[in-house]
Amino acid sequence: MNHPAPGRPYRLGTRKSPLALAQADEARARLIAAHGLAATDIVLVTVTASGDRIQDRPLAEIGGKAVWTKELDSALLAGEIDFAVHSAKDVETIRPAAIAIGAILPREDVRDVLIGAAGIAALPQGARVGTSAPRRAAMLLHARPDCTVVPFRGNVATRLARLAAGEADATFLAAAGLKRLGRTDLGHPLPAGEWLPAPGQAAIAIECRTDDAAMLRLLAAIDHAPSRRAVLAERALLAALGGTCHSPIAVLSEAHGDEIALRAVIFSPDGAERTGGEARFAADDAAAPARLAAELLARAAPAITAHFTGHAAGLRPPAR
Repeated sequence: MNHPAPGRPYRLGTRKSPLALAQADEARARLIAAHGLAATDIVLVTVTASGDRIQDRPLAEIGGKAVWTKELDSALLAGEIDFAVHSAKDVETIRPAAIAIGAILPREDVRDVLIGAAGIAALPQGARVGTSAPRRAAMLLHARPDCTVVPFRGNVATRLARLAAGEADATFLAAAGLKRLGRTDLGHPLPAGEWLPAPGQAAIAIECRTDDAAMLRLLAAIDHAPSRRAVLAERALLAALGGTCHSPIAVLSEAHGDEIALRAVIFSPDGAERTGGEARFAADDAAAPARLAAELLARAAPAITAHFTGHAAGLRPPAR
């Protein structure tokens, strides 16, 4: 059993959005159950992330994924919080050495949900679809080049309000987020095997300071090994590709005993070019995602590789 530090509770940092708070509540509940803590032993400390404050511009224009993490990173490194909760898909691939992923919680439904139509094929001709995610935009335009992408950012309520106001005919939301908010009544889930999710989608990551051995031990009790292996494989693929917030990449990992099956597709931003591949490897083979990345980039058209720095860095497939 772990116990709170003398004189004060553990401080869990989180963004203020409804979904972030729901994820923090889940993390807190799991820790309380795992360690027999009192409800007062973990307090939530909320911060306003840049990504929540600035919603009228694409992420790439305001700092990429760091807009979701930098305020919590600062609080963590300054000792103002003891650990922080994030959506795994929002955490940059390269993290400060002083910060460690202490736990990945059991992954939720990885699918995207389409709001406004029963499926991609059911979208009306020339439909305007709201999304600011390069992956969703490229996948949509690849399947339906007649559609138009309308930039959409904001939390679930904001996007639904913009849809209701007629700014678009349809939009995408993550099934996991809707479930955590109790809104499974909305929209139509898209088959994950055909419409691949984002790296890390539907997983909650909890980070702490790398040198905080006590916190790492505390978090280890709620770390879900299969989810951790899958998310780390997807993050390794993303790192090897050199993907950024501009890079359209979709990936699906599935556990098969001690093996992981990893499927990935990379696109040009306009969806015109697409390159996909898959690999099956031992869960402890840390180099396998990079091999798949090299093979994808070696086969991809320049319109794709221009948006992945792995190609510029000279990443090439291994000799056979």
